[in-house]
Amino acid sequence: MAKFIFVTGGVTSSLGKGIIAASLAKLLQSRGLKVTIQKFDPYINVDPGTLNPYEHGECFVTDDGAETDLDLGHYERFLNINTSQANNVTTGRIYQTVINKEREGEYLGKTVQVIPHITDEIKRRMLLLGDSGKYDIVITELGGTVGDIESLPFVEAVRQLQWEMPEEDCMVVHLTLIPYLKAAKELKTKPTQHSVRLLSQEGVQPNVIVCRTEHPLSDEIKRKIALFCNVKPNAVIEAMDASTIYEVPLKMLEEGLDVIVLKKLQINGYAAPELTKWRGFLDKLNYPKSRVKIGLIGKYIELQDAYKSILESFIHAGSINQCKVQIVNVHSEYITADNVAEKLKDLDGLLVAPGFGSRGVEGKIAAVQYAREQQLPFFGICLGMQMAVIEYARNVLGWKDAHSTEMDTATPYPVIALMDEQKKIRKKGGTMRLGAYDCDIKENSLAFNIYGQEKISERHRHRWEFNNKFLTDFENAGLIPSGKNPANGLVEIVELKDHPFFIGVQYHPELKSTVENPHPLFVHFVQAAKEFSDRKLNIKPEKLEKETI
Repeated sequence: MAKFIFVTGGVTSSLGKGIIAASLAKLLQSRGLKVTIQKFDPYINVDPGTLNPYEHGECFVTDDGAETDLDLGHYERFLNINTSQANNVTTGRIYQTVINKEREGEYLGKTVQVIPHITDEIKRRMLLLGDSGKYDIVITELGGTVGDIESLPFVEAVRQLQWEMPEEDCMVVHLTLIPYLKAAKELKTKPTQHSVRLLSQEGVQPNVIVCRTEHPLSDEIKRKIALFCNVKPNAVIEAMDASTIYEVPLKMLEEGLDVIVLKKLQINGYAAPELTKWRGFLDKLNYPKSRVKIGLIGKYIELQDAYKSILESFIHAGSINQCKVQIVNVHSEYITADNVAEKLKDLDGLLVAPGFGSRGVEGKIAAVQYAREQQLPFFGICLGMQMAVIEYARNVLGWKDAHSTEMDTATPYPVIALMDEQKKIRKKGGTMRLGAYDCDIKENSLAFNIYGQEKISERHRHRWEFNNKFLTDFENAGLIPSGKNPANGLVEIVELKDHPFFIGVQYHPELKSTVENPHPLFVHFVQAAKEFSDRKLNIKPEKLEKETI
């Protein structure tokens, strides 16, 4: 039987519950325990798939095609495991399930209520992964903030589980904020006391309090928090701001968070934490030997969470290359043929990011043309790959009106077109091409050199595809389809032979990059950017080391 840890948050949102949950999971995993994490979100959307990136950041996609909260990306990157549909649940999905059961007569005419029907469904979902027999510990992060109306059913479900389970099988970790008042020059514990009191009023008493803070907590402050929040002083954990999220597991190790959890859950005979690879990753990350500037061309750059997995993938790739990757955000809506050279002239590499809709498309196409003509390393993901195809059609094949039918349904050269199975779809939620699909790679191609194998599997999230009607034209003109789906022949990868590094992929490689397994496309792209930078400085490039951490 698995043991359960619930992570709640108070005072304010965006404190980092996902990072604390992932860090705790990493420490427990490093001691030989089998751990997974799940996220329960209080919004009524069935999944984040239809949410604007400005609303909720990126939508993370799992192998089994679930559109989930971006925190699942943190879970996978920290633990180097795959999550699934079961790891992310929303209020919308809970209510949808209960209403469907009511429509089917499963409740035998009883009045359907928040308690017990909604809370019972929440509990069932919370215990689902634990009942699988695959895990020793299941960590459940509750989205939102204690005191929010929409969070109450989840907190009530946790209260019931605390009452139903043996004391040693369930615990609560509460993340809170200790603000620093500059005028008084002191840390204030009152918001934390109020947050814990709110949680206690709902019947849930935290076992551990993790305190986000900009300044160190003195023993006196820890004792004060412990006294007024009814926990032991060693259960008050300092969570100082870190220079990178990947330092947080080591900070939690220093604070003894994992030991407190193991004692509370009465888990004995655990091994010492094995974090050699993790420390090696951080050493390379903190002490780079070179630096590159890579332009991120997108239309959601005001919110960094919109491209969270891409940014983290660059951190992983930068570490293994011992290279500091400086991301230069460039809004595609403000790029034109007249200013593109000025905006991109100082870059060592260019990534054109995913997205939907027509806004900013012409700027992305102009950026791709610049990268192609100036021999600047180029990497296009999903829409970025499609922009590369359109640019090549317009400026090499001479089809000036070439476009995607997503933006121009009347284009005479629909080089990017809607998949046949998508044409009859009217409902948007969960209907894209989602999840992991196979891809066959051509030998002696750039993609083959990067992956080192002929067959791969990558995650997708899109509706439009390369139009195979024009495949021969592109091949004859030099744009090579180096990767195809073996089941339907759809083009997954395009590349140029006469370019130092020019590759576009229809899938989302950023979703599979982790600390222990940086994605090879990002690793080689950063290496290409280093070589481009070295050529500018007339430095002889180093050979890429084939090492993994």
